[in-house]
Amino acid sequence: MTQKHVLLQAILGICLSISSPTLQAQEIDLLLKGGHVIDAKNKINSKMDVAIKDGKIYRVAADIPANSAKKMVNVSGLYVSPGLIDIHGHVFHGTEADNYLSNGLDAVPPDGFTFRSGVTTIVDAGGPGWRNIDVFRKNIVNPAKTRVLAFMNIVGQGMRGIEAYEQDEADMDPKLTAAIAKKHKDIVVGIKLAHYIGHDWEPTDKAVEAGRLASIPLMVDFGKALPPLPLSDLLLKHLRPGDILTHAYRYDQEYDKDGNMLEHKQAIVDVKTEKVKDFVWDARKRGVIFDVGHGGGSFNWSQAIPAMKQGFVPDVLSSDLHTGSMNAGFKDMANLASKFLSLGMPLADVIAASTWNPAKVIQRTELGNLSVGAEADIAVFNLRDGDFGYTDASGMAIRGKQKLEAELTIRKGKVVWDLNALSAPIIK
Repeated sequence: MTQKHVLLQAILGICLSISSPTLQAQEIDLLLKGGHVIDAKNKINSKMDVAIKDGKIYRVAADIPANSAKKMVNVSGLYVSPGLIDIHGHVFHGTEADNYLSNGLDAVPPDGFTFRSGVTTIVDAGGPGWRNIDVFRKNIVNPAKTRVLAFMNIVGQGMRGIEAYEQDEADMDPKLTAAIAKKHKDIVVGIKLAHYIGHDWEPTDKAVEAGRLASIPLMVDFGKALPPLPLSDLLLKHLRPGDILTHAYRYDQEYDKDGNMLEHKQAIVDVKTEKVKDFVWDARKRGVIFDVGHGGGSFNWSQAIPAMKQGFVPDVLSSDLHTGSMNAGFKDMANLASKFLSLGMPLADVIAASTWNPAKVIQRTELGNLSVGAEADIAVFNLRDGDFGYTDASGMAIRGKQKLEAELTIRKGKVVWDLNALSAPIIK
């Protein structure tokens, strides 16, 4: 090799060493640096950096160099988690005046009420049935930036009206429901039964059958039957392991004609003894899922406080989001998470019940985690200390010393919510 070649190689090496930081800087699109990462699937609960490239999780590590990213956001002192998964919302929003939560005005458009509380995936719980799932896909799923999935109603017309439509057993076809659910398997993650007031089990069993045929879980909103049906029978005789009881901490007071409170057959806690009922523990052992489903009228301290004291914690936190809940006791998913922090649930468990647990329940385990290669759906929270008040569906309040607040939400690697402009350039 000539002296000229040696000199050229040396010059080339120097150039590469000088340019390597520049090349390295192109490796990562967005770096969240200095935050405390909580990722239940990957058993991470410590200070970590999170790198995003091409809309996906690229790396999660203790100290990723800031100069390896095109953009760095300092999240020191904040908590970083997978984007929250809300498995019980009502987002089949439309303009049908006579409809309820199926293309009706009580439902809400998803993007308006998800990102601001750290939610990146919301599951509509029973709005569409087989008759209108195509409309749901076209009008809600396709245009939304939020990932929108669905529990498809066993009633063909969905939640069009509690009395006029949702009592129509002739419109509850398990075979047809299952067939259409499988046709739309990219968005349909389960079957929903809600608001049935008849005193029989046929709708429940039809919904279970639809779930069995489509190999997806059933979510049940239980407690409307007149006269009441026993919750023990639902949990131990009708639901399968993996099926979901939503509104798990609801208590609708019942009285006799003389004004005396009756035993509440739909409650998980006996209000007289304040003990979780034995059959509820048995149901959990056999794999029934207990979901919060807060809503405007479905979460009571009289159930939640004694249950939590006895260690009966929810498998999943969810909203039952609609106009009647977001402006009442529920507020949003960050507020709901804060309630359970106030009840003594560790932060890591609260995050798991809002991310990885629901991902497993709806059989979408590609979601709810920060694994390398996963779509970069991320929530960044500030955990504030102070004196905060939290109300239940009846308007009763407790005080809490902590409050989660969504600072930053990322969907597919893009910032979609930034409360305090953490990711924005500063004018100097």
